[in-house]
Amino acid sequence: MTDPSKMPSRRAAEPADMDDAGVSDSERALFRDSVGQVQDLRTPARRAPERRLPSARPAMREADERAVIGELLDLPPPPDIETGDDLFHRREGVQWSVMRKLRRGQYRCQAELDLHGMVVDVARHCLAVFLREALDRGYRCVRIVHGKGLRSGHRGPVLKIKVAGWLRQRDEVLAYCSARENDGGTGAVYVLLRRG
Repeated sequence: MTDPSKMPSRRAAEPADMDDAGVSDSERALFRDSVGQVQDLRTPARRAPERRLPSARPAMREADERAVIGELLDLPPPPDIETGDDLFHRREGVQWSVMRKLRRGQYRCQAELDLHGMVVDVARHCLAVFLREALDRGYRCVRIVHGKGLRSGHRGPVLKIKVAGWLRQRDEVLAYCSARENDGGTGAVYVLLRRG
């Protein structure tokens, strides 16, 4: 062991020999002699393998939507529907009591989409997006305004016919019927959706 009388004292060190921490060169050398050989234990940082996260886009759902839209384009139009005609559709299994309540407007409409005045392609896209969002939010009943087709001239109610056909093709649509007069009458439909 080293003789304490031979150890340099802090007071004996001159300010010029000290570093910013107040440790002199001789104290630093003494410490290194006492500790001996050291080995750096730090290992070089390893790079984690790059992992690709799956896409947040619902690719299968979007593919299904495109397929449905393609199928809808190929379907023959439903039978002639006139301006003032009521629309009505019920899937098998939907009770008549449910249809009566829907027809009377007893289900609260949780969202509304106004298609009236749109061109067919835009209306079809808006309807698909609207129904998907309504299903995602757990809505049970929605209202879709398609218009009566009074300004369509000899062509008749174009969007009304298209909406009726599109809704029949959608699995999430359990039933629909024309709205009450104060909710748009034959220019709108109440749509009952299955639970998500």
